[in-house]
Amino acid sequence: MLTRISRTALTAAAAAALVLAPAAAHAAGSGGVTGPAFYVDGDLYRTVATPNDLSSTGAPSHAFDVIYAFGGEQPNVATAAPGDTDYNGGRWMVHALAFPMGYAAAVAAGDTDGDGVIDSDAELMSAIAAGAAVDTGVVRSFTCPVIPLHG
Repeated sequence: MLTRISRTALTAAAAAALVLAPAAAHAAGSGGVTGPAFYVDGDLYRTVATPNDLSSTGAPSHAFDVIYAFGGEQPNVATAAPGDTDYNGGRWMVHALAFPMGYAAAVAAGDTDGDGVIDSDAELMSAIAAGAAVDTGVVRSFTCPVIPLHG
């Protein structure tokens, strides 16, 4: 029992570290606008890392949009952006992903437009439905702006 709990705690801690690493770098003095950070419906966006945590606010999950964290395999995928009717204004709930058959298998199962990455929540849902990606749960909730990359 202790081994199972320890593994679960370590997995959650590792996922949180992957999500928090960019924010920690910005807080350490390299702040500012990031490069490409996540996709929404095939378009790349960047953000500004913000040192806040909304995990213990008690806000309902519908008050957040979801960012799926790919653990450094590719830019993350978010479910909404400014202009979408369901956009929640930059409040995010980060879900970590696991790839039981490897990241390449997830891309093969989900990349419906053939561009070599999973770049929309629809593509990600295809990979999840195929069992090639697994949503391991929420690792962080925070706010940050969404800035489209042009060109």
